[in-house]
Amino acid sequence: MGALLFAPATNAAGAPVRPAQTTGTTETGVRIPLRDAIAGLRVADEDRSGYDRDAFRHWVDADRDGCSTRAEVLIEEAVTPPEIGAKCALTGGRWYSYYEDAYVEGASGLDIDHMVPLAEAWDSGASGWTSKEREQYANDLDQPRALVAVTAKYNRSKADQDPGTWLPPYEGARCAYLTDWVTVKTKYDLTVDTTELGTLQRLGAQCPNVPIAPGTR
Repeated sequence: MGALLFAPATNAAGAPVRPAQTTGTTETGVRIPLRDAIAGLRVADEDRSGYDRDAFRHWVDADRDGCSTRAEVLIEEAVTPPEIGAKCALTGGRWYSYYEDAYVEGASGLDIDHMVPLAEAWDSGASGWTSKEREQYANDLDQPRALVAVTAKYNRSKADQDPGTWLPPYEGARCAYLTDWVTVKTKYDLTVDTTELGTLQRLGAQCPNVPIAPGTR
């Protein structure tokens, strides 16, 4: 197999493959080459015992500005900004869903994907966190790679799978996806299982060894 394409800032049509958020401070933190970050991930078996999605309180309004985490991500990632009405209701706007290389008109067709799904996070270490730590994870606006607006179709297709069983259908997005996944796993010191690690190593060898900025919890 030839090298996977690394998702550039724009594709051939000039659309952003992975919208770059400006929220947060992780870009000023320590940077780690992608392959070094993959090598540094801890390996452990997954255990979903006791998982409950409600253990991760999400879409809160942490800064009390009237907009939930979902709305904050939509506003940040919009290609064409929506109108923001009462109670942060969003009207109009246009987004780019990088998983399948498609534009979306209006926010109703979008989900906010946890890059590392909540169930996967639970399996990988979050089961031992406090409820507050899980809430912070589920609403992480400080790490620009943690949450992404994508079409509901592909967010639900991905569900709680890791890269060993699911990758974006648009091949040109896969290196960006891999990088985002490793960034989040590194920030939260989440473990990987052996199949997941093998996939990350195989795909990482085909992607540019870009520095990631995971930030700290």
